[in-house]
Amino acid sequence: MIQLDAVQTIAFGGLTLFAGYALCRAIPVLRRYNLPEPVVGGLLVALLVWAAHARDTTLFELDTSLKVPLMVAFFTTLGINASLRLLRVSGRQVMIFLVLASLFAVLQNLVGIGVAWMFDLHPMFGVLAGSATLTGGPATGMAFAPLFEEAGLQGAETLAITAAMAGIICGGLIGGPTITVLMRRFGIRGPAGNGATADGSAVDDESVHVHFPNESAREFDALKSIVVLLMAMWLGAWVSQGFDGLGLTLPSYIGAMLVGAVIRNIDDYTGLIRLSVPTTDLIGNICLALFLAVALMDLKLWELAGMGLPLVVNLVIQVALVALFAIPIFYVMGRDYDAAVMGGGFIGFMLGTTANAMAVMRRLVQRYGVAPRAFLVAPLVGAFFIDFVNALIITGFLNFWPH
Repeated sequence: MIQLDAVQTIAFGGLTLFAGYALCRAIPVLRRYNLPEPVVGGLLVALLVWAAHARDTTLFELDTSLKVPLMVAFFTTLGINASLRLLRVSGRQVMIFLVLASLFAVLQNLVGIGVAWMFDLHPMFGVLAGSATLTGGPATGMAFAPLFEEAGLQGAETLAITAAMAGIICGGLIGGPTITVLMRRFGIRGPAGNGATADGSAVDDESVHVHFPNESAREFDALKSIVVLLMAMWLGAWVSQGFDGLGLTLPSYIGAMLVGAVIRNIDDYTGLIRLSVPTTDLIGNICLALFLAVALMDLKLWELAGMGLPLVVNLVIQVALVALFAIPIFYVMGRDYDAAVMGGGFIGFMLGTTANAMAVMRRLVQRYGVAPRAFLVAPLVGAFFIDFVNALIITGFLNFWPH
């Protein structure tokens, strides 16, 4: 067995990313349906580990201690890029999107409770396998696990990890294909960026004009972004500790994301730092890709199979519902390209994490072109507002649903 330290694990994650890119380029169906490269590469490693485990062999042991900092860094970059100037432009859409996501989180719990009733299980199985882990992701599921144990649901921690990881896998796999089919069904075409038109054909290189800053300016922009990112994570850790002291159950990245948003809006008002949005976005993309690769290649897929038929049935129904719900998302949010990309983000964060949502949306815009409104609305709801609302929804079911 090979034991990898934290740095070696990240390096392995980088190699896994390149494997994902190679597979997506080599296998047309993966490219056609916009599967995120980190998900493809990470699942490849997870499947190899599962095959070895079936033969009582352990290939390696990972040190994933840098996985959480990568996740926090990514969400902090979202905060740093969350300008209130942009929020004023699409504030109404943010609220509509939040209402839709909140209603669907309640539906997830009702469906889960229905599945629990079918298999004569504790009703809180349905809530933990519903919005607690699908909308909330592993962090919310693990945070609420002790409360579910107190409510009488045994093995809540194991169920939380398994349901959340299964949701992440499904969210990464079905988001791109679902929105690709939806766009073709309704004849939606993107603005065609990053070397592709809406139908996948090439763009004439001479028609693309990009301004490249000089090397010194790029280095200084990167330095500013990295230092601000690290400072936001540092101060954000204190903010998160404050939330913990108040008894609030929130994901670990909320504090850093809030601090990042404060820094961004102070900078908008004063012009003191002049943060580069593209540079910060690039850093966030790298952190997102590495986080997803490491998280997925550390999956123990045999644990997913061991949770039994109820979890599988629940997951199949939830996946089908969220894919179908992308259609009303598309209609309500404007019936345009941005609305379609928002649907991809909705699938991603309603089945696990906003990181998954961002990976799905980024894969879509790489092929079809930029979607600025989608990248404003979906992250604000998926990475921030829905966590607060979902905590209230989960608490409500724990306190008021008959046990």
